[in-house]
Amino acid sequence: MSSKRIRNGDEVIVVSGKDRGRRGTVTRVRDDGKIVVEGINLVKKHVKSDPNAGVQGGIEEREMPLHISNVMLYNPQAEKGERVGFKFLGEGAERRKVRVFKSSGEVVDA
Repeated sequence: MSSKRIRNGDEVIVVSGKDRGRRGTVTRVRDDGKIVVEGINLVKKHVKSDPNAGVQGGIEEREMPLHISNVMLYNPQAEKGERVGFKFLGEGAERRKVRVFKSSGEVVDA
């Protein structure tokens, strides 16, 4: 089990940068500490055509990665971004590590 604070499929809110305040779903988490969020950090990319690969040239909009420190996990109950910590639940063989919101201590549903 991965013990990352932000994972694929999480809803996050951007806390700094040009898209500050916008929410989106994480589509990819990279090993270098960056994430790609659906509909956030869009840039126009000039693409060269490649007839062999069937790629038509032009200008396309693409989602670029954000550093993981620029987003916070969105808490739907509080309706804001919150910090995430870890807690162990259960005893013995039943023990498991879960993510929790720091402010309320409630378990993250994911």
